Amino acid sequence: MENLHHIALTVTDIGDAVAWYTQRFDVEVAHQDQSWAMLRFDNVDMALVLPEQHPAHIAVVSDNAAQYGALNLHRDGTASTYTQDPWGNIIEVMQTAAPS
Repeated sequence: MENLHHIALTVTDIGDAVAWYTQRFDVEVAHQDQSWAMLRFDNVDMALVLPEQHPAHIAVVSDNAAQYGALNLHRDGTASTYTQDPWGNIIEVMQTAAPS
């Protein structure tokens, strides 16, 4: 069974969005900079992203991520590609180990 890694919501200001979520929910800020943030809930992470950098999406960890397209290496060591379901929802398919 594959794992849901995170959901990503688009926001216009990362700092304001982090403040809003942390004031209302018991979450941990796992990462924050000017371009994105990762909030850790008990059961799943939530990314806050700028719309010009990433689409709103869900991210799934898959051993077969490369079957969905060329993987892009990220600064945290993960690699992923984006795909869409038949209804237009964006899915980031990730592998946790760097591609060889």
